[in-house]
Amino acid sequence: MNASYSWLKAYVPDLSCDGQELFDALTLSGTKGETWRRLDKNLEKIVVGQVKEIKQHPDADKLVVCQVDIGTEVIQIVTGAQNLFEGAVVPVVLSGGKVAGGHDGGPLPENGIPIKAGKLRGIESNGMMCSIEELGCDKNLFPESNPEGIHIFREKDGLPAIGSDGVEAMGLKDSLFDFEITSNRVDCYSILGIARETAATFRLPFVKPAVTLHETDQKASDFISVEVQDQDLCSRYCARVCTDITIAESPKWLRDRLRSCGIRPINNLVDITNYVMLEYGQPMHAFDLDTVAGHKIIVRRAKDGDTFTTLDGEKRTMDHDVLMICDAEKEIGIAGIMGGENSMITEGVKTVLFEAATFNGPNIRKSAKRIGLRTDASGFFEKGLDPANAEAAINRACALVEELGCGKVTKGIVEAGQPFAREKRIPLEPDRINALNGTSISREEMIEILNREEVPVEGDTIIVPSFRQDLNEMCDIAEEIARFYGYDKIPMTLPKSSATMGGLSWKLRVEEVLRETARHAGFSQAYSYSFESPRVFDMLCLPADAKEREAIRISNPLGEDFSIMRTIPLNGILTSLSTNFNRRNKDVRLFELGNIYLAKSLPLTELPDERMQLTIGFYGEGDFFVMKGVVEELLDSISLLDRTEIASCEDEQRKSFLHPGRQAGILISQGKEQLPAGYLGELHPAVAANYGLKGRVYVAVLDLPVLVERAGFDHRYQGIARFPAVTRDLSMVVPKEIPAGDIEKMIRQRGGKTLESVQLFDLYEGEQIGEGFKSMAYSLSFRNMEKTLSDEEVQGTMKKILNGLGSMNIELRS
Repeated sequence: MNASYSWLKAYVPDLSCDGQELFDALTLSGTKGETWRRLDKNLEKIVVGQVKEIKQHPDADKLVVCQVDIGTEVIQIVTGAQNLFEGAVVPVVLSGGKVAGGHDGGPLPENGIPIKAGKLRGIESNGMMCSIEELGCDKNLFPESNPEGIHIFREKDGLPAIGSDGVEAMGLKDSLFDFEITSNRVDCYSILGIARETAATFRLPFVKPAVTLHETDQKASDFISVEVQDQDLCSRYCARVCTDITIAESPKWLRDRLRSCGIRPINNLVDITNYVMLEYGQPMHAFDLDTVAGHKIIVRRAKDGDTFTTLDGEKRTMDHDVLMICDAEKEIGIAGIMGGENSMITEGVKTVLFEAATFNGPNIRKSAKRIGLRTDASGFFEKGLDPANAEAAINRACALVEELGCGKVTKGIVEAGQPFAREKRIPLEPDRINALNGTSISREEMIEILNREEVPVEGDTIIVPSFRQDLNEMCDIAEEIARFYGYDKIPMTLPKSSATMGGLSWKLRVEEVLRETARHAGFSQAYSYSFESPRVFDMLCLPADAKEREAIRISNPLGEDFSIMRTIPLNGILTSLSTNFNRRNKDVRLFELGNIYLAKSLPLTELPDERMQLTIGFYGEGDFFVMKGVVEELLDSISLLDRTEIASCEDEQRKSFLHPGRQAGILISQGKEQLPAGYLGELHPAVAANYGLKGRVYVAVLDLPVLVERAGFDHRYQGIARFPAVTRDLSMVVPKEIPAGDIEKMIRQRGGKTLESVQLFDLYEGEQIGEGFKSMAYSLSFRNMEKTLSDEEVQGTMKKILNGLGSMNIELRS
């Protein structure tokens, strides 16, 4: 928010500090200043002069020699400006002075440009007449000045006295401040709001602008009617009518104030709406009433697919969530964003309809983003404005119409919308406020501080004005008291509350353990976008009817490559592996913790299911069993390995992006059920080729919601065994279709409590084994923690194991 010192002083007349003091004081009281600068920086020895005589330079066709009266004397200046004439009143920098910049309008040098007397083509020149750029100003903000020549003061603006201060005559004896306003302080997005803060900070009177109207006998309601059909998006709409309009240039004081905030003056009507937007923080719009069909305003939602041409000449497509300002036949403006080309103000306008309204802030922000049009007005509206401010602002605009002599104001306001909400009331609790702030401020002083902010107190109740939407409870009042009492005056005290111990949630603890385990296994963490391209599904060779293709589309994507929410986590890891492969990095291991987004229905009717996935992938040294070992280590770190089965997938469960013969599912047992918790395998060669990966690539995905609910960190201490273990080896002929996991499951099931470990140490297939069979050898270790096992006990257990294996058509190898 920009504000000039002179504009603030208009409402705080007794303000007498310098710019730095104002900047520091407002920052300390909570209105944080970003930057400030003097508009007269590096402007020295500049006076008002009048050109008395112009002669051609004897040795240069493009130069003229001017005699310039500067009040105390007439000096000679040589210039190349072509817009001068005898009698022209201009700013003149004398020899020994400075200007802020060059005529080219480039960046301003830090220390300005010194000017000294010299000769141009042999003719003495004792100063320089200044252009807008040389005075440090933007020529685009001075449409009345010749952009290619010297700035000439105009008689219609009132000619300054010859020899007077040229900087002051230009309106540059001023300072400009840029404040960082938090989004909850909507009242401070206005000059009046900053002025109110300034008055409260310096304990000075705050004087609002006088708004006096001399209305005609004609009623505004005879010219216009207003209907708000969607009051959830427009809580208040105010309209006033001005007749006998004359379009002209605004007076210099108004143009100077607009320029100080970086706004280019246009004409009196446009300047009035811009001025009120800055002064009151209330955007307004002006319609040519003669273009409003039926002299009726209807505020309603647009229809899907409607097109509308805005003031900038662009045709834009609307949807049903965009609020429109319409007349009896057509749309004439996008509410809170920009008016329409079909109702714009032209030079021939005779009757003007002023609009001031309060629109739903979030809707304006979303609408502006969807249609790709963000304006100064939408920037104000999206913060949520005070409904009461609309009437004050529109009355101020009409008062300026009268003051500038550009029209007459009809009687009354035509308005529609919701009734005002009752003013909030908060108890004044001095003891609680002092306890919270660590102060000992009296009740009377608290009331005095609140009154300085125009927050009245009745008895023990604070009446919160509608413009202070940020005041909701006692802690907000305590902040107001503290910042105007002075943070620097609050004594240092120790905190009175007891310390509490923070900690991670269960989900975050599980994720952290998995993260550390993956790092310990040699994997580096990667991060990738949740937004992806629909082409990912084709790169992963997913079938056309795959459920993963049912992705949520982004309504305003950055581009096609970021247009959907991911439903499968592999693309990010594979893209990162591909990048590393292309850069010739060897043996790369990566993992990622990230969400996938599964829609419960499309189009969305409720929030999607966001499921955190642990994705790991590597290429280089390692194979399928290395990946299997990493997965087992991850599951063991959260006490789930004993409940996990890694088994080959059934046909309907196979992943099309994995090698058909080198993939497995991860199942977690829960009672008699087995829940899918992920998968692992070798990447399908076609998918690897799509990502530019050569050689074998292995990936695994763990579905964390399944794991987190069943994870644990309870580890039982088991002492060092005092009794010896007994080992037995089993060499078996096994049908090929029986996986090792089923064999181990049977051995552990029949082995009982004394079976300590099962280890596969040999696997053989060849001529010595019959076709359709394989040889497998296991080492079994038995131990009783309370006694030495006898041979008979071990033999009994082995018999149970062999009987179980026999039921699977497994035979001992002789």
